[in-house]
Amino acid sequence: MDVSLIIRKTTAGLRVVPNLVDYDKERRTFTWEAARRELAGLSGGGLNIAWEAVDRHACGTLRDKTSFRFLSSSAAPRNITYDDLSRLTNRFANVLRELGVSRDERLFIIAGRIPELYIALLGSLKNGTVVSPLFSAFGPEPIATRMNLGQGKVLVTTDALYQRKVAKWRDKMPSLQHVLLVAEEGGSTNIPGTLDLAGLMAQASDEFEIERTTADDMALLHFTSGTTGMPKGAIHVHGAVITHHATGKYALDLHADDIFWCTADPGWVTGTSYGIIAPLLHGVTSIVDREEFDVERWYGILQEQKVSVWYTAPTAVRMLMKAGAEAARKYRFPNLRFIASVGEPLNPEAVRWGKEVLGLPIHDNWWQTETGGIMIANTPAFDIKPGSMGRPLPGVDACIVRHDAETGVVTVVDKPDVEGELALRRGWPSMFRGYLNNEERYRKCFSGELYLTGDLARCDADGYYWFVGRADDIIKSAGHLIGPFEVESALMEHPAVAEAGVIGKPDPLIGEMVKAFVSLNQGYSESEALRMELLGHARKRLGAAVAPKEIAFLPTLPRTRSGKIMRRLLKARELGLPEGDTSTLESGGT
Repeated sequence: MDVSLIIRKTTAGLRVVPNLVDYDKERRTFTWEAARRELAGLSGGGLNIAWEAVDRHACGTLRDKTSFRFLSSSAAPRNITYDDLSRLTNRFANVLRELGVSRDERLFIIAGRIPELYIALLGSLKNGTVVSPLFSAFGPEPIATRMNLGQGKVLVTTDALYQRKVAKWRDKMPSLQHVLLVAEEGGSTNIPGTLDLAGLMAQASDEFEIERTTADDMALLHFTSGTTGMPKGAIHVHGAVITHHATGKYALDLHADDIFWCTADPGWVTGTSYGIIAPLLHGVTSIVDREEFDVERWYGILQEQKVSVWYTAPTAVRMLMKAGAEAARKYRFPNLRFIASVGEPLNPEAVRWGKEVLGLPIHDNWWQTETGGIMIANTPAFDIKPGSMGRPLPGVDACIVRHDAETGVVTVVDKPDVEGELALRRGWPSMFRGYLNNEERYRKCFSGELYLTGDLARCDADGYYWFVGRADDIIKSAGHLIGPFEVESALMEHPAVAEAGVIGKPDPLIGEMVKAFVSLNQGYSESEALRMELLGHARKRLGAAVAPKEIAFLPTLPRTRSGKIMRRLLKARELGLPEGDTSTLESGGT
């Protein structure tokens, strides 16, 4: 293989050889045992995420390198070196020990993307304490629900968030013993029943002996919402760090001199696995921006911070697309060499837009809260097939299966381009180890050695996987099984459409008919003429059996904070049904 061709094709002129060049050879020779040996480990054979991410660098040549650069519109950038991060996380771990917080107890974090969030998460892991970061946008009831499910003993939050979202509900959280407050600008931590984190940190020692955790010790608790009912707490262990390191290497192509920006909030698993852990493991400098999405600000960060690897969400890409190419052309990104996206499938139009407007294609990848790390990806050395999730990474064995509802038998599909449920063979280190206090639900996720993802997909003859839809999103219309993503992608090819969400609407004749909800790009407005034009475009593109029969216009589509369009919410509102758990709904979603 001519590596020089890969360099020119994937790095926008920067001479960086991708970490994964020979895909077939790497898959043949890769073992998770060898991947573990790339990390230091604790003496005596233990494993701790924070040691691998922070202290092994602080003890070596990277001690003075910037680990995080925190950006805010109201303050100058704050750089924290690996040595700073080691000492600060040691202090936080000592604070926990002084409070009597021990190994395996649970600490929750509710904060914006401030330094204290990152320090608290890593310091807790040093102490062997289990961490659960939550979205700061959650309301009081979702917070209390998750705190109670996880039996949270400690909460780290800001004075403003505590007063707005926790104080009045605190008597409904019986396990909560300690609230550590960070003062927001102009705020105060002098609130009864709480502790001032800054004061405790100032008194704590810089020295700390890391708890000797093992690869199987619980480390992180990430909550994932079901369609209805209570959220599920996915349990992850310290051994997940092996997957974080390997996937940072292969899927995100991290190199030591990279400036990396993951736009995800740590309240979502991506913001923890790839906004905190993976970049630290590779000794890179990460950009953390406290502010919410803004087109000009984001382009400015890419330019001014000289970002080289950017990991973002399809929703953000579509919002940039909606702002128009001219907004991007005000800026230059000579250092940017790799863009990846996750959260929901990336429409083919977005892949092409990246190449045309940013000079680089956007590489989709796939994983779930339950997998703990990236499983299937378009890496820098791959030829991208727009709309595809890519191919399984080394160490990941994927397949398509058919599930017989009557017998319960799961059969592996051995032919290409056959739709079925995406399954993964057990064995990768970041696989979730259970749903907290819900063993029965966990067992239902497996058939023998296969984890059943609940996502429908197909695999083509080249080994690329294509997302079809969630099993519960599939539309059954006149004998056809229709994946919403295919219809949404076709609609987005029309220049008027910024976003599209598709549902199945009950129909007495054909079972379900396809209905689409679209938001429009700038320069377009809702009209009956445009509606008919979009219906015709979809019919021509997809055929009469698959194209939507109805199209409704919305200013914005309801999304989770992680960027996924909430199709079930569109359907519930269309049919007047209960909306179920909306705690992850992005504020402002229609």
